[in-house]
Amino acid sequence: MKILVVGTGAREHAICEALKGEAELFSIMSNQNPGIARISDFKVASEGDLETVKKFAMEKKVDMAFIGPESPLEKGIVDVLEKAGISCIGPNKSAARIETDKSFMRNLFEKYKIDGSLVYRVFDNYQDISDFLDEFDRDVVVKPVGLTGGKGVKIVGDHLKDNQEAKEYAKHVMETKMGGHPRVVIEERLVGEEFTVQAFSDGEHLAPMPAAQDHPHAFEGDEGPITGGMGSYSDKNGLLPFMNQKDYDDAVKIMQDTINAINKEAGPYKGVLYGQFMLCEDGPRLVEYNARFGDPEAMNVLPLLKTSMVDICQGIVDGNLKKAKFENKATVCKYIVPDGYPETKFANQPIQVDEKSIADLGGKVYYAAVNQKDNVVYTSSSRALGVVAAGESIEEAEMICEEATQFVKGDLYHRRDVGTKELIQKRIDHMKKIRR
Repeated sequence: MKILVVGTGAREHAICEALKGEAELFSIMSNQNPGIARISDFKVASEGDLETVKKFAMEKKVDMAFIGPESPLEKGIVDVLEKAGISCIGPNKSAARIETDKSFMRNLFEKYKIDGSLVYRVFDNYQDISDFLDEFDRDVVVKPVGLTGGKGVKIVGDHLKDNQEAKEYAKHVMETKMGGHPRVVIEERLVGEEFTVQAFSDGEHLAPMPAAQDHPHAFEGDEGPITGGMGSYSDKNGLLPFMNQKDYDDAVKIMQDTINAINKEAGPYKGVLYGQFMLCEDGPRLVEYNARFGDPEAMNVLPLLKTSMVDICQGIVDGNLKKAKFENKATVCKYIVPDGYPETKFANQPIQVDEKSIADLGGKVYYAAVNQKDNVVYTSSSRALGVVAAGESIEEAEMICEEATQFVKGDLYHRRDVGTKELIQKRIDHMKKIRR
């Protein structure tokens, strides 16, 4: 089996590692990711250059392609490859709108009466925004309609002082066409604990994965700007310490209902569906979907996968996906980033990674937005690599992961509190207070 993995980062490195040994691997990546480069036949090229991707796939006679990032999905990479006879793990352009067009996602919930939605409006002019926010008596979240790499969302009470500031930010989003659209989504701010459930989908059946919790704020104590994610953890029972089985099952049902609705609107959704939820007083509410694996959450679940990844991919393509089985272990992932991230001044700096010492501790390294030249690894202005460890408890996994971070040297930073007992207790106490 020949499989092409499209994408450059730690998510794609984790996908490649899960496929390694079962398939002959090929890769298209915009920078030379050292982890992917050593286990694949690769080409350095833009993932968004669809003709180049197609040409490389056909030259190598690949059987299928696994699409890592969202941007090529928005451009229709699956449509292009499938037209060339190459099966894909990833939704076509129309189905990928579940991520790339937030208004499509919310309208789907409304039309098919899917549980877990929230109050929202989509706007294309300032006057309507002003009128709505003058009457809306709760805090809101402002989101560009399109893709912004997880960095365009601003929340009242967090990044914005009040709904008046929300008006101005919404105006800025529209005027600058942030995310590629002159429109903006305004939603009620949910109170609770965020969590993620990812699932494989063949368009009809879902194979859900263990729940994980990301840490999007740049600095310890959940302070600072929202980033692409500074780390995440999962627990050995597939749940999280602040949630129960019903919460998880309700989230999976919302995802299944969504898959059914997409099938009616855009055809079968084949690939990975990522559901970002807020666990509220009355259960899980859907914050947003991604049309691919999460980054960092892919690094929590893929190292635990017991089922053959190639079999899963074949099941997605053939429409006969079975359940995916995972080891009963907890995981912690900590992202190592350039100092000052996300406003770093330390791009293009060499870093040293002692992979052997990390492996001896029981950890793994997944390279992200770095570039390898002449056997030296250089940072970019984005996240450099994820360090991941598994254990019998979150506490054990966190201790291994934190110890492993000392073997990565350079002008770097990471959130030491990701997965710590203290931070998780804070989550548990918060949820108890909400559900009292």
